[in-house]
Amino acid sequence: MDVVSQLQRQFLDFTTSLYREGFLDDQFVQLQKLQDESNPDFVIKVVSLFFEDSDKLLNNLATALQQHIVDYKQVDALVHQ
Repeated sequence: MDVVSQLQRQFLDFTTSLYREGFLDDQFVQLQKLQDESNPDFVIKVVSLFFEDSDKLLNNLATALQQHIVDYKQVDALVHQ
């Protein structure tokens, strides 16, 4: 088995494990289906953007909840993002 085949098998085993453990779901499978030869890094880009945005949103949410008077409309908007 060549190196590429081994890496592909490891990736498949890893994603299967993440799916089985509940870290990935059908939305991830749908996302993978959108990736093609014209955009081979599509999934990586989308997941990276998700984590970057999530970090910012969680920080903003934490800040909003730490205010003396909490603006629940702002909290609601952040949670829905």
